[in-house]
Amino acid sequence: MIPGSGPGAGLGPGPEAGLGQGPEAGLGQGPEAEAGAGLRREVAEAAIVLARLGLVTAYGHVSARAGASMLITPAADLAFVTGSGVIEVPLMATALPRGAPAEGWAHLALYHARPDAAAIARAQPVSAFAAAATVSVMVPLHGQAAWLGESVPVYDDAALLRSPQQAERAASSLPAGEALLLRGNGALTLGAAPGLAVARMWLLAAACDVYLTALAASAANPVTPLSAGEVASWRAVGDELLPRLWQHLRRRAGVRPDPCAPGKEQG
Repeated sequence: MIPGSGPGAGLGPGPEAGLGQGPEAGLGQGPEAEAGAGLRREVAEAAIVLARLGLVTAYGHVSARAGASMLITPAADLAFVTGSGVIEVPLMATALPRGAPAEGWAHLALYHARPDAAAIARAQPVSAFAAAATVSVMVPLHGQAAWLGESVPVYDDAALLRSPQQAERAASSLPAGEALLLRGNGALTLGAAPGLAVARMWLLAAACDVYLTALAASAANPVTPLSAGEVASWRAVGDELLPRLWQHLRRRAGVRPDPCAPGKEQG
């Protein structure tokens, strides 16, 4: 359970307000500070790519787990996010700090429910709206879709995830796998790094397109999903191949590697 999920929880100044508004907030000095600044840059870069790929409009966010906190993009147009604008929120927060997106609770809930989640992307691909209105679970029809999970569940509630309680209910729909469709409200994807969460969001949009196209083409005939063995074979190579997709998407979006982190590749 997210701390502070009682009736007093919600947006407000609280003791955590203002944390992480600058690149040095909460990070100290020395190597730890540089690592924190690097992660902020990764979050900002992933957010810019998400925006340039057209997976978000004025809404959406990217976050990363950072020890006992998360680093999350502000409630702003992701195309203009910078590392210094990324906000630090304690994982045990009872209120979201000023500037954080109101659906930051969804990120906190997933970090609590999924200790394996290192980064999260939140977006609204048009195909995700359509697919979530069509099915309750989306099965993979092509190999790369298996990198989203053995299947993609649909959280059947279109309300915004603006409270700990709503966020916890949504997070409980994703006990395994790396993607969750939110009926009428977009999607959430997980990754081992911010860029990989964004790569999965792009994959989810593509998988929804493929699924909807197959449904339309099949008429009354059922679509043919991947077998369990096929899914397993593709998931076995996901850690190897997904970072390559991220590099491709970053190049497509016109974002060059961070000169402050030579040789570093996400994932």
